[in-house]
Amino acid sequence: MVELDQMKVELQQLKPSLTEVLGSLSLPEKKKRIEELDMEMASPDFWNDPDRANKLSRECKNLKDTVEACEGMEQSYDDIGVLIEMGNEENDTSMIDEVRSELDKLIDSMETLRLKTLLTGPYDANNAILSLNAGAGGTESCDWCSMLYRMYMRWAERKGFSFEELSMVEGDEAGIKSADFQISGENAYGYLRSEQGVHRLVRISPFNAQGKRQTSFVSLDVLPELKDDAGIEIKSDDIRIDTYRSSGAGGQHINKTSSAIRITHFPTGIVVTCQNERSQLQNKEKAMEMLRGKLLQLKQREDEAKLKGIQGDLKAIGWGSQIRSYVLQPYQMVKDHRTGQETGNPDAVLDGDLDAFINAYLKDASKGTLRTDDTGEDM
Repeated sequence: MVELDQMKVELQQLKPSLTEVLGSLSLPEKKKRIEELDMEMASPDFWNDPDRANKLSRECKNLKDTVEACEGMEQSYDDIGVLIEMGNEENDTSMIDEVRSELDKLIDSMETLRLKTLLTGPYDANNAILSLNAGAGGTESCDWCSMLYRMYMRWAERKGFSFEELSMVEGDEAGIKSADFQISGENAYGYLRSEQGVHRLVRISPFNAQGKRQTSFVSLDVLPELKDDAGIEIKSDDIRIDTYRSSGAGGQHINKTSSAIRITHFPTGIVVTCQNERSQLQNKEKAMEMLRGKLLQLKQREDEAKLKGIQGDLKAIGWGSQIRSYVLQPYQMVKDHRTGQETGNPDAVLDGDLDAFINAYLKDASKGTLRTDDTGEDM
């Protein structure tokens, strides 16, 4: 049958790409590391150090997931070939849809693994700490901030990642002025670093009685979760640690004890807060992680500025600085101005369907083809 023959050719054309992807993942080394970890995890004193044990357990699971995915793709490739042969031998047209479906799944799986090979940065495998801050615009911007907060929460749910609120300042009338939260999962920072920047919303404001179209801006900062061994030195004389009572919805500890932590770093003026953990000590540890991440980010920006001979590329939360525009009226579109990736379904994006934008960023970043001159002024 012509359709099956065409899919057979398509399958054969995938072979070099499949071989390339599998070869780039160093499967023999991964299998060897899994054996080493399995032996170590079988030791009776493995859990004497819970932090190290959890770290190694996550590493082992991630390695096993990758190996299982690779082996599954190889098996899928062989199975599709068998299905095509069976369909041709039996002249069974009902096999066409099944083969097409399995072939599409194989292509998607290959693309997912190919993107993993692009996550080679020193902190890409880390969890991510995100900070949202509403720009000018009052209630409208605060509402947009709460929409983005939900969007990233839904993205984390879709990926099977955990989502933890660290601190939040609610808007005066509605929405969120600022929020810090952590998304934990395999390569969380590697994926989410593509989201850093200013996000622009265009819509008919529900807070405007005249029904005028309004534009709102929210900035997103994305940091890797960094522990004490990250090589970022913080001197005790350089910081001030303040405690205060937590605010907002929460458990019994909320508003009853001074468990919330605010850390001020004098040399840089950076301020971080954490109030969502159950104890002052836990909030302090998480706040220190956030501070280390911000100091690392600052250092990277300074190094980049020196290389380029400029003062860095920090932008205001406003016109001409957005990385992505979300237009709800008069038409519907979400467009990333760095990659040109766009969709006419903003509802899906705001419900966490971000992978197309993240994948496009990773591809273009690896090729050095990210745009810097399309800020969406005409949208």
